[in-house]
Amino acid sequence: MTKSPESETSATAGTPASSTPVLELRDVVIHYGRIRALHGISLHVGAGELVTLLGANGAGKSTTMRGISGLNRLTEGEILFNGEVISHLAPHERVKRGIIQVPEGRRIFPGMTVLENLDMGCYGRRFDSKAAYQESVDHIFDLFPRLGERRKQFGGTMSGGEQQMLAIGRALMARPKLLLLDEPSMGLAPMVIQQIFRIIAQINSEGTTILLVEQNAQQALSRSTRGYILETGVITKEGSGKDLLVDDAVREAYLGVA
Repeated sequence: MTKSPESETSATAGTPASSTPVLELRDVVIHYGRIRALHGISLHVGAGELVTLLGANGAGKSTTMRGISGLNRLTEGEILFNGEVISHLAPHERVKRGIIQVPEGRRIFPGMTVLENLDMGCYGRRFDSKAAYQESVDHIFDLFPRLGERRKQFGGTMSGGEQQMLAIGRALMARPKLLLLDEPSMGLAPMVIQQIFRIIAQINSEGTTILLVEQNAQQALSRSTRGYILETGVITKEGSGKDLLVDDAVREAYLGVA
């Protein structure tokens, strides 16, 4: 297992040693009954970073995300957000602090229109004026013009790619301080995947800190500040996105290149 974030220097961490990570996992263990899904993993995400957690099916990626959002309880270890231990907080309390997740499978509200889905994203957010609300909506439509064209369409009648755009847009309406993206490319056509990742990179470039769970190594790592490799509940490797892309073991396991 790689070294814990506390032992890293600023040269390897990707975030200055003097700054507090937005998110930090310290020796996190999670069980499903008697099954140990995570075996004491440690990772961190610095302000403004796009960090990818890469792994095969069953590696523990979604379990990690559910632990961060509070849907899975920790058996051991702790999670910190902006230096504060949040392991004990309920999911809605984490949302209030700005931890917003786009879950695997999108999970939009199929019987609601695009606008109604976006409104659900800002349920706990207060706007100073109608103009401020409209500005947020317009920003989503600038990012996803297709949603603007279909603002009155029911979510359940949209394509998988459009639903993924809607799920991300709904999350952005909450003005996240940390955006958790769980398998955003799952089940999408290659051209749509490229579009989704371009938008993710744009969101990050505008200042949103992102932790991304993915299996598509090429698309994810090429846009990431840093990445972690998770195998059967253990982090086996970490590094910059560019370094991991050219790592022989990563290329063989995730890019099909021996």
